[in-house]
Amino acid sequence: MTMKPFSYLPIMMRTGQRDALLIGGGQVAVQKMRLLKGRCRRLHIWAESVHPELEALIAQGQAVFRQGRVEEQALREILPEMAVVFAATDDEAVNEMVSRQAHALRVPVCVVDNQELSSFITPALVDRSPVQVAITTGGASPVLARRVRQMVEAMLPARVGEAARFMQQQRGWLKARLPHVKQRQRVWESFVDGPAYEAALAGEEASARHQLEQLVEAAEGVATRPQGEVWLVGAGPGNPDWLTLAALRLMQNADSVLYDNLVAPEVLDRVRRDAERVYVGKKRSYHTLPQRDIESELLRRAQRGERVLRLKGGDPFVFGRGGEEMESLLAAHVPVRVVPGITAANGCAVAAGIPLTHRDCAQSCIMVTGHARADGTLNLHWPSLARKGQTVVIYMGLSSIGELCQQMQGHGLPAHWPVAVIYRGSCPDQRCVKGTLGTITALVQQQGLESPVLIIVGEVVHHRGAVEPPAASSESTSKERA
Repeated sequence: MTMKPFSYLPIMMRTGQRDALLIGGGQVAVQKMRLLKGRCRRLHIWAESVHPELEALIAQGQAVFRQGRVEEQALREILPEMAVVFAATDDEAVNEMVSRQAHALRVPVCVVDNQELSSFITPALVDRSPVQVAITTGGASPVLARRVRQMVEAMLPARVGEAARFMQQQRGWLKARLPHVKQRQRVWESFVDGPAYEAALAGEEASARHQLEQLVEAAEGVATRPQGEVWLVGAGPGNPDWLTLAALRLMQNADSVLYDNLVAPEVLDRVRRDAERVYVGKKRSYHTLPQRDIESELLRRAQRGERVLRLKGGDPFVFGRGGEEMESLLAAHVPVRVVPGITAANGCAVAAGIPLTHRDCAQSCIMVTGHARADGTLNLHWPSLARKGQTVVIYMGLSSIGELCQQMQGHGLPAHWPVAVIYRGSCPDQRCVKGTLGTITALVQQQGLESPVLIIVGEVVHHRGAVEPPAASSESTSKERA
């Protein structure tokens, strides 16, 4: 049977008040029994014979056993009573019949190791009840799902479930004390990020309660509308695995996010799902919002109590205009926090395997912007750039690459001086085009590269290593394309 692509909605289904049916009695059925046990009102097992573990469960009265071969008419009669049904037999005819009847009666069905016949699949599970982490690869690789589960198991505190139960017990009185939802949200975030949570994990409930009350008292002393602030956060060159831990934490706590054209979609996916997203990006010859309007929007949102995440590609203080935004906000007495990111220069160079400095040929590195003035010319100090013994990294230089190459040659560098142009460095669609000052303009046009790109000029391009970048890359060289 030809496999088709499957899409799954990750949900948690409430089954505690309904029965579940498990068809099969072997080792696979035992695994599904362990999943269902305690998660349904009553477990029904239907099989001709059962594994000793299932037999013991039945003997203890924890499951209802129906012995014999599965009959279609009898199955139709009991299926409507079931929240879910699992078919865990090695008889394909039985599995197909169970699937057909379950689909006809709209009862969720999982036929083990058969996505075609299933309406749902079960994830690898990390269980710290009531905290549960479900991990799935959409059926692509159960082995990988189990490996990811092992990683999560290692990271998740053993008593996180006890901490969750403690927090649930406090919700009633806390809601009465703090009726404003934003205030409660911030109190809980402060709780989880601080020593009160550690006390709850350790089972020290009296201490955890005392510290939580202190957080509530502090919140009660604040006006109904909480204090807003702005976080200027570097999103790095595009690879979400290169975000800092501080950036990830703020991305999960933000009420709204203003992001630009250089923030990769994969990075934006790490932002809290219910945060409002506002695109303020800039593309060549097109600005969604002028810089002054961006600063006004940050100020407006902070003054109404929001925690505003200004997410910037690379680092906010390296050609990101973060300094201007910080000054504007501080002048209006709005708290600002800055979290650095991996710069495009560092990130793209590493992803392409190009060292920015090298003992043999580059003892310094200069970063400049190639953004042209209104008349289309570049205002750069060419004598300081057109030198050997250094690396020049050019941001936003694609539209001016022809003039860049001409000026560098006109001020002393030879036409054969090496150049690399990196498109979306560190991202899955990364491309690196290598050439020289004399050939790179034509190569870039042939390749049809668009922004965002980073240009690296210098002999370090010759030292490009065989480093595997974090994302697949496509490369062309002047020799290959000449």
